[in-house]
Amino acid sequence: MIDETAAEIREMQTHSSSVVAVKAARALGSLADGEFESVDQFRRDLERNSTALRQANPSHASLQKTQREIVATVADAEYETVADAKAGVREAVEGVVETVERGKRRAAENGAVAIDDGATLLTHDYSSTVLEAIEIAARDGAHLDVYVTEARPRYLGRKTARMLAGVDRVAVHLLVDGACGHVLPECDRVFLGMDCIVGDTLYNRVGTFPIVATAAEVGVPVTVVGSGAKLLDGGFVFENEFRPSSEVMREPAEGFTIENPAYDATPTRLLDSVITDEGMDD
Repeated sequence: MIDETAAEIREMQTHSSSVVAVKAARALGSLADGEFESVDQFRRDLERNSTALRQANPSHASLQKTQREIVATVADAEYETVADAKAGVREAVEGVVETVERGKRRAAENGAVAIDDGATLLTHDYSSTVLEAIEIAARDGAHLDVYVTEARPRYLGRKTARMLAGVDRVAVHLLVDGACGHVLPECDRVFLGMDCIVGDTLYNRVGTFPIVATAAEVGVPVTVVGSGAKLLDGGFVFENEFRPSSEVMREPAEGFTIENPAYDATPTRLLDSVITDEGMDD
């Protein structure tokens, strides 16, 4: 299960950072079903497999944080038996999963409050928290127009558009990333998820910075929503991921180099508000 989950994370088959963190935590917890001769052997195997999961995507702050929390909880405890250590891992995993899911759920609920009836929104890429916030707002009676950028080259925005298309009271419009400037003057708000915020920088799927900068130019407020666990002051250094060139162009690159960064960096001074499970920070 560990190898399969690491491969899935590496290939970005799971797109939401919260979902990634939960999947990885449960995969690590599956080690408690194995056989070990000693507590030390179990700890070593736990640390080794956690490292493999973290290395699958060093840029995912939630993944890094939750994996370290599980390993640290077990490493700092005194267990007399392997069974006790396994029980400790299971408890740590369930605690981490509950924290992530509760934070995501509350962030979405708080985000929905910021969405007015009749609003026109623009969102980018795929964020399960953004989706849930829009679903809650629509369920509570809001009628919305939502523009969704494709998020090239992985086209994750198409998944967002398909899911929103099934939500009552939401009219969905899919467009290429470069067309954001054409529709932003019609929008009331840009509504985005986040991979993480480190200090005064928002790291999110590539294409976020141009959208936010354009929104600032035309006077459209930008709101970012996500779990407060994604707000980091220190102890975490963001590492961008550079995806395969084949995602951009399948033909051989002759005489030029293809660059395919997965994330970009946006100054938080360009944001109007950040909404987490703890509320809104203007």
